[in-house]
Amino acid sequence: MDQTTESITAAILVIGDEILSGRTKDKNIGTIADFLTAAGIDLREVRIVPDEADMIVEAVNALRARYTYLFTTGGIGPTHDDITADCVARAFGVGIDVDERARAMLLERHKPEDLNEARLRMARIPFGADLIANPVSKAPGFRIGNVHVMAGVPGIMQAMLDSIAPTLKGGAAMLSETIEAKGLPEGNYAGALGEIAKARPAVSIGSYPAMTPEGFRNRIVVRSRDPEALAEACSAVEALVAQLTA
Repeated sequence: MDQTTESITAAILVIGDEILSGRTKDKNIGTIADFLTAAGIDLREVRIVPDEADMIVEAVNALRARYTYLFTTGGIGPTHDDITADCVARAFGVGIDVDERARAMLLERHKPEDLNEARLRMARIPFGADLIANPVSKAPGFRIGNVHVMAGVPGIMQAMLDSIAPTLKGGAAMLSETIEAKGLPEGNYAGALGEIAKARPAVSIGSYPAMTPEGFRNRIVVRSRDPEALAEACSAVEALVAQLTA
């Protein structure tokens, strides 16, 4: 993965009625978010849309225009409601048909006589797209422009994500430190914490309540790509906590 000092941003588009209904619990957002954070790519937005063509096309066009990368998951299987590939082709204004490269990948898993119409849906790729390898089940994803179209099945999505990693530009990794607020209620430090954050634009500071085996506690997370700025902000937050617990 190439690294750059410019800001690299991304969005995730999750496609599927089953996610919105609660029938399927999404696991891909967290996996992709972890991957992007480690790569120095800022995940800025996540959308979940149903299997409705107009909504998918609108979301693809909006997100690909706004961010460096768009990653989609879901809707590239063999059934009638797997319409992501068609929608991405429509968003880019290109045609779509069975891609012989994708067909060859499917033949690594299926006999020629078993490549029925349903399975061949997984070989339909928008014109001009590059394929994303799928070592798990062979049916590929694809990349067109800055849009990466991947499967919804978590294990397959992870394999596709691993395969595209070398093609992405990344920035400096985000660094973070967690400071225990030692049982302080958030209201006791919220104002002062806001002032610390306001004075340090290169740093992101958040307060996160959590229930732990030891009981309720607050944790303050300080994040920055600048090690010196991170250290200085952490010192300020630690001094605030020490002052309030003295």
